[in-house]
Amino acid sequence: MTPLPFRVVDRRQDTADTWTLTFEALVGERPTIEPGQFMMVYVFGVGEVPISVSGPPRRPGPVVLTVRAVGAVTQAICASAPGSVLGLRGPFGNSWPIERAADGDVVVVAGGIGLAPLRPVVLWTLDHLADYGTVSVLYGARTPADLLYTAQLADWRRDLAVEVTVDAAEPDWRGHVGVVPKLIDGAIFSPEATTAFVCGPEIMMHFAVEALLARGVTPARIMLSMERDMRCGVGLCGHCQLGPTLICRDGPVYSQEELAPWLEVREL
Repeated sequence: MTPLPFRVVDRRQDTADTWTLTFEALVGERPTIEPGQFMMVYVFGVGEVPISVSGPPRRPGPVVLTVRAVGAVTQAICASAPGSVLGLRGPFGNSWPIERAADGDVVVVAGGIGLAPLRPVVLWTLDHLADYGTVSVLYGARTPADLLYTAQLADWRRDLAVEVTVDAAEPDWRGHVGVVPKLIDGAIFSPEATTAFVCGPEIMMHFAVEALLARGVTPARIMLSMERDMRCGVGLCGHCQLGPTLICRDGPVYSQEELAPWLEVREL
């Protein structure tokens, strides 16, 4: 429960309201983080929020976090210049089941800032291409200016099937226009041997799940990150209860097979 001091060693602006920060531990061991886990980030005198880790998984070293400035705490995090010291706790939560996806196709479906928690999955598959079939990255944002990791998206296209869409295009945009789930119809994968990893706004995830099920992907192999109302990170406060689980302790990654009964309950 006690935040440990971490120094900001790098800060890069990705969009008008989103930054990627790299942290080095000042005391203790460097954490080894599973893909999909999150850290609790404390800005002294302001507050604490959960942030998914967006750096390479399973490598002891700096902690990489991509943060969108939407409130007082996240604005303070994004404003932290190199040299600033923040408090970090974690890592917490379960992880994307990347080993279970081996020997089959992988579909990564991300909307907006949802690409940040999925970036470790992409980086892992790039490092282990021989273990997977076709790896598709389907990503969308509101406008071209809101797209994350644009240079990396271009690099990923050398080895992965990357498709990008925006809700509203500008005159010089040459890519897809429309919502992310629409990209699923055109993606090439074998449904019976595909694992899908989905993260983004819940309405986007809802329609992405529908599209994946329509293609024949089984509910047990559709994995979603439910990042709702997490406050303490260790299952004490109860704010993030979802059905019989606590998201910070038992999630944030769930299969559609697990989620379906709970999401049928009105207002749950």
